Amino acid sequence: MLKEFKEFAVRGNVVDMAVGIIIGAAFGTIVASLVNDVVMPPIGLLLGNVDFSNLFIVLKEGAAPGPYASLAVAKAAGAVSLNVGVFINAIINFVIVAFAVFLLIRSINRLRKAPAPAEPAAKTCPHCLSTIPVKATRCAFCTSALNP
Repeated sequence: MLKEFKEFAVRGNVVDMAVGIIIGAAFGTIVASLVNDVVMPPIGLLLGNVDFSNLFIVLKEGAAPGPYASLAVAKAAGAVSLNVGVFINAIINFVIVAFAVFLLIRSINRLRKAPAPAEPAAKTCPHCLSTIPVKATRCAFCTSALNP
């Protein structure tokens, strides 16, 4: 059983998948930073200084009564909240990752496309059905004149 597992684990596909997962996790961190630190601040500024990471609705107050200045304060007080801003950030993260994966797959598919088939090097004489070069104007076998 150990030998079978070793064969499975060192297969190229498993190693490639592991590398993909590790790079995907790192890419997810970069996208999360892009959304939280670059994309959302200008959007929040345009919407009147809204900080999406602290956009929440208190469903039940915690030990310390509200209002709570931030989501961290609400969680520390034990309040039950609906974290709308965190959800919006997650949706934007998803859209950015999905778009990046789309661009990657699109590029790979373009590289995989088969080249256009080459022009045929030979054609068939319509009179004697012999194979002759494409550029021939006369058949070498029956000497018929061919349409160019």
